[in-house]
Amino acid sequence: MKATIQYIQKELNGLYPETEVKAFTRLILEHVCGLDYTAQVLTRESELNAHCKRVISEIVTRLKQFEPIQYILGETEFFGLKLKVNPAVLIPRPETEELLHWISETRLQVQAGSTVIDIGTGSGCIALGLKKLFPDPDVSAIDFFEETLETARQNAALNNLNVNFFQADILKWEDYEWEKFNLIVSNPPYVRDSEKAAMFPNVLKYEPEKALFVSDSNPLIFYRKIAEFAQKYLIENGWLFFEINENLGKETQHLLENAGFFTVEIKKDLFGKERMIRCRK
Repeated sequence: MKATIQYIQKELNGLYPETEVKAFTRLILEHVCGLDYTAQVLTRESELNAHCKRVISEIVTRLKQFEPIQYILGETEFFGLKLKVNPAVLIPRPETEELLHWISETRLQVQAGSTVIDIGTGSGCIALGLKKLFPDPDVSAIDFFEETLETARQNAALNNLNVNFFQADILKWEDYEWEKFNLIVSNPPYVRDSEKAAMFPNVLKYEPEKALFVSDSNPLIFYRKIAEFAQKYLIENGWLFFEINENLGKETQHLLENAGFFTVEIKKDLFGKERMIRCRK
């Protein structure tokens, strides 16, 4: 196994930071060979079988093309949950975990009989994180794409969490029947087309554009429609949380204030970027 570890590090050296290469190595050996980190240390001098070597070589080749490790392995960790991921869904980010922690810190009174909805659920990461945080309320999640919802349903079953997933176009929310919600959360598409040039190639090449990008002419389209939806279907004093474009924090704040929400607050992530916002009806 020592030779295989050296092979992985040699092939990826210079393409990724050293710490990331070490993380890849641990993940690959655990996924392919079933060896956790302790076992990797204890069996470092042992020889891997031909099958493991072949699969690892294939993974390394894909990593050299900058394909995300999460898509290659088909899974990722998020908020203490193991999630299936594929090119139909965005890879959950640490910033989204920060959003969930922020929601938990508000000490929301969402108990049995309360209702929560995640709009644009993708892999289901936010909805499942909310259900983990608040086991008693009824948690629902919507997405426009059925193939995306199928992944989210698989993740709910994988983690034994009960979330109601259904297909809907939030831009046409008036076409559906809804109940009232105590909490509405969304991480909608918000990256402007003009910002593509600043993004990493692995994101542009492999992650779903439909879940990322909006036009420069109307970059807050989803926030505007969700705010309209929330004005009708969020209970009085209910909370609305968003992830946001770090470059459009003030614009998003003004949109929500003009839509009639109060206590509008922007929060920075661990890197000091304005990445989330909350308000009340």
